Amino acid sequence: MSEITNDSQVILHFDLKLEDGSAADSTRMNDKPAKLIMGDGSLTPNFERCLLGLKVGDKKAFTLAPQDAFGFPNPDNVYYMDRSKFGADTPVEDGAIIAFSQPDGTELPGIIRSAAGDSVTVDFNHPLAGQTVIFDVEVIDVINQ
Repeated sequence: MSEITNDSQVILHFDLKLEDGSAADSTRMNDKPAKLIMGDGSLTPNFERCLLGLKVGDKKAFTLAPQDAFGFPNPDNVYYMDRSKFGADTPVEDGAIIAFSQPDGTELPGIIRSAAGDSVTVDFNHPLAGQTVIFDVEVIDVINQ
């Protein structure tokens, strides 16, 4: 049976929870497992290390500290923008998540941290930055090259 190596393609279900047990993300809600390629940069090296050696059918939960998961919030990723930069149909309210178009055509989500008068504070840090997270994974398939 194949085990996860540095070159594996992996199909897995995961539940991502915070330390208080609240759910942050799950592939089980829509029954759509995640597909990932080890070493492609989509996961942190620490997360990948936790997967190495697991086999099809394995279930494992592991806790990652902020520096091993989504990092710590970076103050350089918080921007102050003028409200006029937002369209009339854009909900500029605290907590709203808005997709901002990048010059290369990709979109980057930003969280409105505060909207006061003409000033809007947008945080582009990962929403889970600074959080200890618990990953609960179930390996469905492993394809080794």
